[in-house]
Amino acid sequence: MSRKLVRPREGRMIAGVCAGLGRRFGMSAGMVRLLFLLSLLLPGTQVIVYLILWVLMPNEDRYLASTGR
Repeated sequence: MSRKLVRPREGRMIAGVCAGLGRRFGMSAGMVRLLFLLSLLLPGTQVIVYLILWVLMPNEDRYLASTGR
C-alpha cells in the first residue's frame, strides 16, 4: 500500500474523497460510495468526517506538483 491518499482528478463525483479512499485501499470508488451511503443510515458523524477528509486530502494535481513527479 504505497499509494498516497489524494483526491484524484478523474473519477470524482463531488470532491473525490471516495475515489481517493478507493484507490488507496484497492477498492472501487463505487464500493466506497455505496459503503458511505449505507453508513448514513447509522447514527454518527459520517458527513463531518467526509468534510474533514475533503479539506485535509490534497488534490492529486497539487500533490504531484509539490513532489516534483
